[in-house]
Amino acid sequence: MTVPPADPATAPATADGRITLLLTSPRVGPGLLTWGAWERLRGADAVLAATPDPAWVQALGEAGVTPEDVAGHATRARAGLLVERAGPGRDVVWLGGADGDPGLTDALAEHLSRRAIAGRPPAVEVLTASYDVPGSRLLDVVTVMDRLRSPGGCPWDAGQTHESLLPYLLEETHEVIEAVENGDREHLREELGDLLLQVAFHARIAEEHPEAPFDIDDVAAGIVLKLVGRHPHVFGDPAGRPDAATAADVERSWEELKAAEKPGRGAFDGIPATLPALARAHKMLGRLERIGADVDAALDRAAGGDDVVRALLRAVRDARARGDDAEAALRASLARLGAGAGAEGAGLPDVTDAKDE
Repeated sequence: MTVPPADPATAPATADGRITLLLTSPRVGPGLLTWGAWERLRGADAVLAATPDPAWVQALGEAGVTPEDVAGHATRARAGLLVERAGPGRDVVWLGGADGDPGLTDALAEHLSRRAIAGRPPAVEVLTASYDVPGSRLLDVVTVMDRLRSPGGCPWDAGQTHESLLPYLLEETHEVIEAVENGDREHLREELGDLLLQVAFHARIAEEHPEAPFDIDDVAAGIVLKLVGRHPHVFGDPAGRPDAATAADVERSWEELKAAEKPGRGAFDGIPATLPALARAHKMLGRLERIGADVDAALDRAAGGDDVVRALLRAVRDARARGDDAEAALRASLARLGAGAGAEGAGLPDVTDAKDE
């Protein structure tokens, strides 16, 4: 008969003792450990930690495990305690901290080397007790932002308001657009992080509002609710899911659901007045097309007899008809002009020293 190998997480301590370094993720709630980790903790002769989180102490206590706080000892002394407690037949667990316990493994190696000269040192095992889930690093963003904004943090961050951050939000948004249009993946990753910071920053400021506070969880919950509600073809009852075979079907369904959620909205409600003019025109023309309005007549009325304005609006309409974005097209052409595609290439005069009008 073949005997399966023992699970190292639940195996008994060796005759020479055993030290288990239990690695936990600071992004996972207290008590959410693998079964093997719980077995090791419950079977240990001693559990040591440095300034364990009170929530962890409570979770362990409910399982009959009482960690010994050795924060008063230097790192080298902590390692010495682990080796000392892991005597013959004894099992000692170190509950890893959120900071990764810098220097502990080096100090432990030194103690074990010295013990090996005098006799057999205890065995050392590293056991991963919890794992990060996708998106868990977002919790780090929230934690860092809270630290910066809280008392004892950064004076500059603590002094910001929604209004004072608007220039940075606008700048970071445009830098994301630039990174996308340049095809620079590394730059895009960086700029998306900067834009994410703005979201976290505004949400952290919102927590402090005296009358209508909200936090990052409220922000996330709102967008999740919207995405699920606006995608019944994905999240709805399979028996009653609407037809959404094409992107056009999805867009039409999205607008219908939005109208049902917010009845009485005007044709152009929700289009920010601060959008660049061509981008705003693109959105407004799209709304006119969806409601079946006479677009040509609307453009003529909007132009008010100004031929330049009429030409600009018609250019936006023509771009939409081709499936293009007039704002993006003009931005790309200006980039080529700015890169010199260009002044010299087109035989234009050198404008380096020219003054703005």
